[in-house]
Amino acid sequence: MQATFIDGATPPLVPVRARDSLGCVASKLHKDQELHGGGIAFYRKHVEATHTSQVSTSASDRGFLVGISMSDGHRRSIFRGRQASRHDFAAGAVYVRDFSEDYRADLHGGFDFLLCELPRAFLACVGEGISSVRINGLKTVTGQRDPVLAHLAQALAPALARPREASMLFVDQLGTAIGTYLIQHYGGATLTMPGKSRGLSRLHEDRAKQMLMNKVRGNISVAEIAKECNMSGSYFLRAFKATTGHTPHQWLLMQRVQQARELLLHSDLPLAEIAIVCYFSDQSHFSRVFSQLTGTSPGNWRRNAQG
Repeated sequence: MQATFIDGATPPLVPVRARDSLGCVASKLHKDQELHGGGIAFYRKHVEATHTSQVSTSASDRGFLVGISMSDGHRRSIFRGRQASRHDFAAGAVYVRDFSEDYRADLHGGFDFLLCELPRAFLACVGEGISSVRINGLKTVTGQRDPVLAHLAQALAPALARPREASMLFVDQLGTAIGTYLIQHYGGATLTMPGKSRGLSRLHEDRAKQMLMNKVRGNISVAEIAKECNMSGSYFLRAFKATTGHTPHQWLLMQRVQQARELLLHSDLPLAEIAIVCYFSDQSHFSRVFSQLTGTSPGNWRRNAQG
């Protein structure tokens, strides 16, 4: 039965569910993670619902939103005026949308997305370093499989889950890699640099490594180091890896693990203290990174090294 109201009467208040900056009902999210770095905002949004929900955002100048599905089975209906199109998302499927357009969609069932919000200024900055063509935007796609973005999303997911362990350098590297890939594949950019990057000069290599060691926690950006080497961030990353065989973040972790080995071998410091001295967030973080790089835990390594 439809309620009727006497003229001048105030209808009962209906609770308005607060929506987050991406148009999701915040109270419905089972996972709501956020991380900023390198000029990009990263999010992880996960809902286990079986019903239909809605998401909507008004047109703005925020740039572009890229979503990477982390699981199978998501469907959504996207509305343009009175017309609606339905799209299926398997794991690794992506969408790219422009914030300058109003957006409204029905989300059928649960979803798990890693999202990247890229301001236009960020895309322009990345584009200047690799392309002679000005990047004006990204092509809109919905539900398209993209294994490269899926791989980058999987690499980024642990940093969103454990932000205390995430170094600015690591997030910045991934942001630069994601931005470079997007403008090449969805922005129409053509690389102007050679397919195989030249390595760094000895002077630039030494300066880059010095800057990394001075910020051993990883709280330095790719752009800061690249500027010292008179390079764009994307070119510097390619040149550093061509020279050392590792990304800056990987190289810095190796130096920290090497310092930890020295302390494990030549001191009686407990693992928790070594973790702090070597700039890991805690013993668990230290053990995880050490095991990844050496194939064994710090405790096992110490026992084997000391005989």
